[in-house]
Amino acid sequence: MGLDLPYLRLGVNIDHVATVRNARGGSHPDPIEAAMLAIEAGADGITAHLREDRRHIRDDDIAQLKATITKPLNFEMAATDEMVAIALQTRPNAACLVPEKREEVTTEGGLDIRGHQSRIQDIAGMLKSHGIRVSLFIESDPKQIETAAEIGADIIELHTGRYCDETGSARAEELSRIQQGAVIGHDLGLECHAGHGLGFDTVGDIAAIPQLVELNIGHFLIGAAVTMGLKPAVQEMRRYMDIARKTIA
Repeated sequence: MGLDLPYLRLGVNIDHVATVRNARGGSHPDPIEAAMLAIEAGADGITAHLREDRRHIRDDDIAQLKATITKPLNFEMAATDEMVAIALQTRPNAACLVPEKREEVTTEGGLDIRGHQSRIQDIAGMLKSHGIRVSLFIESDPKQIETAAEIGADIIELHTGRYCDETGSARAEELSRIQQGAVIGHDLGLECHAGHGLGFDTVGDIAAIPQLVELNIGHFLIGAAVTMGLKPAVQEMRRYMDIARKTIA
């Protein structure tokens, strides 16, 4: 008999709706409209990453999202003074600190909070003082997770990119690391999320990790929307997640 696990939230990242818009300029497709469609389809929150170079999401997108959507906004940001100022002005539900390199196509790994502990702790304090929950996008490394708890983070988001990229025994090893990281984070009182690279074929084993309470998924869903529509894509992802939660042994 399966174990009936707590509800697993789905956060939908709408960055790449803005990527398509920006390829031609203008206002189409509209990431705000996409966010509302995702919510109608069952998304529990919306994630948007305002990068230094504004390659997809722009400042006005963040402002409109905060003013328009009916679900929590997760504001992904680099640990810079500019982004802290925007977060303090916008006051999203949560600010997720991520590593950011100008030359990367997408986020390539977790934030090294041990190597920048003092800086990140200061930023976390500023965000929390304005009622913003602090999330850290990190690898499933016990020392990084312990440091996240030490600096007072509310949430850790475990990087699933390597798990999605690997196959066979290498993928199984990555899954085990994520499972262990979720246990450690949960035991330390952190709210545990996961995300990066997840699709229909990879979400099941991650969704079945009992300690996880939210998955953040973007690029795959926007790609799937090209052929099946955004609402059906979100609904299908929601279905896979719910099945995983209900059928875990």
